[in-house]
Amino acid sequence: MRSLALTLCLCVTPVLAASQIEVPSNSLMRLPAGHASLQLQRVEVADHATLLIPPGVTELRIGELKMGREARIGVAPSQQPLRLVVQNADVGPGAWISAKGAPGTHEHPATPGREISIKMHDLTLESLTLDVRGGRGRPGYDGLDGAHGQPGGCTWGSASAGYDGQDGSDGHPGAPGGKVTLEVPYHVEVERVQVLLDGGDGGPAGTAGKGGRGGAAKDCWLYGVKGAPDGRPGEPGREGSAGPEGAMQVLRF
Repeated sequence: MRSLALTLCLCVTPVLAASQIEVPSNSLMRLPAGHASLQLQRVEVADHATLLIPPGVTELRIGELKMGREARIGVAPSQQPLRLVVQNADVGPGAWISAKGAPGTHEHPATPGREISIKMHDLTLESLTLDVRGGRGRPGYDGLDGAHGQPGGCTWGSASAGYDGQDGSDGHPGAPGGKVTLEVPYHVEVERVQVLLDGGDGGPAGTAGKGGRGGAAKDCWLYGVKGAPDGRPGEPGREGSAGPEGAMQVLRF
């Protein structure tokens, strides 16, 4: 019976979340990811709290939005634009809406800042930062270290030199900044809105491989074997270039 009640609670939760969201102070909550379009009656993100929007959500309509001091809405990276429409918004000081691109890794390239379109019909605003900076570029590969040389034998042969280290590869370019369209009433002071459009930093350079150690000197019974020279270290790669800046458009009604 207890397991059945738990199952019912889990089934009901997404339905409740689809109508009203409250994120308590200093906590984090993620919207349900089952639908591309969501319509919420009321969303409250308290002081220092964060609400996450999944990458599959492309349209979010909110009847009443309240963001407290330094409250955040985090938008996951995606190639699809996000349309955010708010009927009545009350935005506190230091609030952020972040749609930054993801940094690149050796397995995945950097992603650009997400394109977002925000329309607020009735807005009370202290300050708001819109962050659509691009992700940092994919890092370069580190050069492999050179193999070590072999010591010479006591009956014949000489020590071998260490092998040279490989060069590190260059970092990849940063991803572009995103595009922002902001639609607000004429009376709103858009100077209170800061927009971060920078492209991502270039990926870090790959480090140089170390040179291998030369074969060591060896004392034998009849004669000595000289040591061989070390291999040369490789060259480090170059840091990638920064990504291009995004774009901002403000429309008033």
